[in-house]
Amino acid sequence: MSKKRQKHSDQFKARVALEAIKENNTLSELSSRFRVHPTVISRWKKMLLEGAFEVFSRGRGNSPTEEELTAPLYEQIGRLQMEVDWFKKKL
Repeated sequence: MSKKRQKHSDQFKARVALEAIKENNTLSELSSRFRVHPTVISRWKKMLLEGAFEVFSRGRGNSPTEEELTAPLYEQIGRLQMEVDWFKKKL
């Protein structure tokens, strides 16, 4: 009988990866403690180390500027005003 595949939360993955980075315990000890295969733990550790820079770069430059947000809205307002004017002429 096959085991059902487990889905772990992002918080759990981060906690396990941080424990692996600390290197206080071996992968096999962490594996038995968290009931996750050692290969999975090392993959999560690698993902955390490769993506750690994103945590510090979130606040800078990644968010769209005010102009990028408002430009499509102004285009839509212009189109709607033209439609209203057209309907006024038709009536």
